[in-house]
Amino acid sequence: MSSILITLLLLVVSNIFMTFAWYGHLKLSSAGISTNWPLYLVILFSWGIALLEYCCQVPANRIGFEGNGGPFSVLQLKVIQEVITLIVFVIFSLWAFEGFQIRWNHILAFAMLIGAVYLVFMK
Repeated sequence: MSSILITLLLLVVSNIFMTFAWYGHLKLSSAGISTNWPLYLVILFSWGIALLEYCCQVPANRIGFEGNGGPFSVLQLKVIQEVITLIVFVIFSLWAFEGFQIRWNHILAFAMLIGAVYLVFMK
């Protein structure tokens, strides 16, 4: 498997974990699961999930970084990661939060991010 594909897959998996770590507790709370949890327990729960995120994010950056023989500059890795983060976040939010809507300005913002990916890869 190529380092490009491995990097992208690890970034997607890490962002799934990250989104659940950052916003999953809100879904658990609204579902009544963690409503009575003290804040420190919510933080520990989120940190546990974030550990899994780091277990994918760090190897993705190491494998993908051109300084380690990968195909991407550090800026390219960051822009790719941001676009993946937004895609994962939108999918998660549509699933988890009733009333979450994508409006025209969100679509325009996403288009601008796609433009950023294009620009960062220009030679």
